[in-house]
Amino acid sequence: MAKKKSKKKLPMAYKPIGFALGWTSGTVAGLAFQKTWKLIRHEDDAPDALDRDRRWGEILLAAAIQGAIFAVVRSAVDRAGATAIERSTGTWPAQGKGGRD
Repeated sequence: MAKKKSKKKLPMAYKPIGFALGWTSGTVAGLAFQKTWKLIRHEDDAPDALDRDRRWGEILLAAAIQGAIFAVVRSAVDRAGATAIERSTGTWPAQGKGGRD
C-alpha cells in the first residue's frame, strides 16, 4: 500500500524538478534559436512582430523556426528528466499516457 502512495506523490514531487527543467530548456532553446537565426540570416537579432522595418515573411519564418526549436528542446529535456526520474525512483513522473499539456 505504501507503494501506491509514493506513486501518487511523485508527480507533485516532480513539479519543482519539472519547473527547473522547463526554465533550463527555455534558456537552451533561446540560445539555439539565436545561433540558428545568425546562421540563416547572418543577423544578430531575429525580427520582432512589431518591427516596422521587417516584412511579414521574415517575421513568420523567425516565429516558425523559434517555435520548432523550443518544442524540440522542451520535449528532449522533458523526456530526459522523466527518464532520469524513472531510473532513480522506478516510477514515471506523469500519470497515465498524458504529460504536461
